[in-house]
Parts: sequence; structure tokens; C-alpha cells
Amino acid sequence: MFFHPMDFIVLIAFGLSLWAQFKVKGNFKKWSEVHASSGMTGEQAARELLNRQGLTSVPVELVPGTLSDHYDPIQRVVRLSEPVYYGTSISALSVACHEVGHAIQHKVSYPMLVTRHRLFPITNLASGVAPFLLLGGFFFHATSLIGLGILFFSVAVAFQLITLPVEFNASARAKALMVSEGFIRQDEEQGVNKVLGAAALTYVAAALMALFELIKYVLIFFQSNDED
Repeated sequence: MFFHPMDFIVLIAFGLSLWAQFKVKGNFKKWSEVHASSGMTGEQAARELLNRQGLTSVPVELVPGTLSDHYDPIQRVVRLSEPVYYGTSISALSVACHEVGHAIQHKVSYPMLVTRHRLFPITNLASGVAPFLLLGGFFFHATSLIGLGILFFSVAVAFQLITLPVEFNASARAKALMVSEGFIRQDEEQGVNKVLGAAALTYVAAALMALFELIKYVLIFFQSNDED
């Protein structure tokens, strides 16, 4: 009852997601062994870039974990994991400057970031409710519940899709500024592209998986209506 041909496509997207995570870890590790010519740590690069962009009030904090780096738009804080905070590698500078890219987006009110922030609380609610509505709809053969579940799940998918331009834009800002501000040489751009490109792939895979899952539910919904 729950099997659908779209499951094959969802599984492919899931496989892409696993491969993307593997690529992120592999590229991060590889370029963590290549020190940036500037000799700056991730924390120094983030701090300097924030200062030069007029974001002197945005702190750079150390956060536990690996690849747990992020920009907190509520607290307005750039948080870097230990390997990035203390690291002087191409990987460390790439990740640190990428997170600063989000802080710059916040400063200039980058439209997709603003939309993502506004959608975040709704997405949290929708993501929690959607699975129960869909399961209930399938279990009780209630197309109305399935339809409502699809509606809520669509919000979560929209959030994933909006995340893509936000991440790509932050990476583009980071790469341009790292060169123009002298944090890396032009011949070191390859490593930056590898690190940030692999990271972007994880968001693409997640968005595809969510989108294909949504399409599967929509097809099941219409098939259920035809059977009724």
C-alpha cells in the first residue's frame, strides 16, 4: 500500500545525499591538510572579514563538534567548529568565510535569506505535523488528511528549495571576498571551490529528496481520489 514507483527516485536522491556527505567530509579533510598562504586561522579570517564589511558587532564564537559551523541570525553570531576556528587551512578559511557570507546577507537583507527566516518557524511546525497527517491519511484511507499532510509537507519542501540560493550566494560572496581581501591567492581558489562545492551539494541532495517525496505523495493522493 505504501510502495510507489517514485520510491526508486527517492532512494536515488537519498543515495546522492549520502554521497554528498561523503564528499563534504572527504574534501574538508583533504584541504584541511593544505595551509592557506595567508597563515590566517578561520577565526581570524572571519573576524577580519566581518570588520571589513562593517559588521564589527557580530562576534565569532567557538562551537563544539566538527562541521557544526553556522551563522545564527537570531543572536547574530558566527559560530565555528574547533577545526575551523583554530585551523589555518584552505578548508578552515573557506568554511569560516562562507558563514560570514550569511552575516553579510543578513546585513544587506538578501531577499531569499529574509524569506527563509520568515518561513523557519512555520517550517518547524509543518515538519512536525506533516508525518502524522500523512500516516493517518494512509492508515485510515482518508484523502483529506493526506491532502492536508501534503500541504504542510510542501512548506518544508519550499524551505529546502529556498535554502539553495541562500547557500550558493553565501559561497559566491565568500570566494570573491577571500581573493579580493587577500586571504588566499588565486591559485588556491581550486581548494575553496572543492570545499564549498561539496557542501552545496548536500543542500541540493536534501532538496531533491524532499521534492521527490512530495511528488510521490501528490501522485498517491490523486490515485486515491481516482479509486474513490
